[in-house]
Amino acid sequence: MIGLIRILSTCAAMAMASQSLADTADRAFGGDIFRAGDTTAPLQATRDVFATGTSVLLRGEIAHDAHAVGFDVDADAATGGDLYLMGVSASLRGTVGGDLTASGFSVRTAPESQVIGNARLTGAQVTIEGPVGGAVMAAGGKVTLNAKVDGDVLMAGETLMFGRDARIGGRLTYSAPTRMDIPEHVITADRITYEPYHRSEVVKDAQEIWSDWEYPALPTFMSLFGAFLITVGFFVVIGALFLALVPDRVRHLRRKIESRPGMALLSGVIGLSILFGLVLISALTVVGLPLVPIILLALITVWTLGYILGAYALSMRVVHSFGSDENPKIWVRLLALVIGVTLASLLNFIPFLGWMANFALVLLGIGGMTMAIFERMNGDAKPVPDMPD
Repeated sequence: MIGLIRILSTCAAMAMASQSLADTADRAFGGDIFRAGDTTAPLQATRDVFATGTSVLLRGEIAHDAHAVGFDVDADAATGGDLYLMGVSASLRGTVGGDLTASGFSVRTAPESQVIGNARLTGAQVTIEGPVGGAVMAAGGKVTLNAKVDGDVLMAGETLMFGRDARIGGRLTYSAPTRMDIPEHVITADRITYEPYHRSEVVKDAQEIWSDWEYPALPTFMSLFGAFLITVGFFVVIGALFLALVPDRVRHLRRKIESRPGMALLSGVIGLSILFGLVLISALTVVGLPLVPIILLALITVWTLGYILGAYALSMRVVHSFGSDENPKIWVRLLALVIGVTLASLLNFIPFLGWMANFALVLLGIGGMTMAIFERMNGDAKPVPDMPD
């Protein structure tokens, strides 16, 4: 999560400070490298690397820290500092000179990988096969340790497993539904601590927190107005980030929505239903339970991006009706973004009808992204023809 926050904050600052960025996979700025999109080009970074995309592959040399967020994230680079990975699948095959922080449905460190510092891993399935020079903290539905760890190890999950190559130099603290017989070749019994695993304690703690909650008084006009400005500003910053870093992708999604709005709405319903269904399915399975927070975060992210894209597409459609070019200058697109997001946010103050209009914008945006994903899966993704002026 820390890595994701650093990615968004740094990229947003860059997008707001620059009028336009070249539409390339990599962008060097201040010694850092910003990578957007799916590319396998090797890296030669003298400072930090920030990467995002559907499939993210990090290869080459990274002098300082690296941050990667995507659907499928694979780190095969030599990282001099810390490494942050987040994705449905997150794997490490390279070396990390500092600490490793990774989260996803499937998290794995390969046998050829190496972490000099500490490793912090969370996911439905966590597999540690590469040596770790520091401490390891791993939590998930199924956690497997099959590597040498020089420091302490903290493991928690429904199922814990130790392979034949597992070695622990420090202490082991594990939390599982029942006590386990840890093999002697992994660690001696005098250095093992067992903590009972009670999933119900989480629910109990949440109930106690909510029972002591003090509900605030009704907000004043200024507090509502301030919250409105902050919300609009947040949407504008995120939208400006995507317009600056990946303008062609945004234009492609906008054209899909403009060319087939009915299909976009239907695809939005399908895409949103899939995300809500994943939450339910994960909550009903033991292995998928740790993934529920990640899916909820993805749902909130997709909802927000869909809302911004829907408002932007509708605003650009209005701009085109006044005779604007199909691909106007960056300041025109930013102005359309600001106007679209502001008007859409104001609709929230209109009961029912305004809420329905905003929900339609969300479906439009998510529909455009869903249609693009289906095209990519079918292997027939093609640019949408230019719309008439």
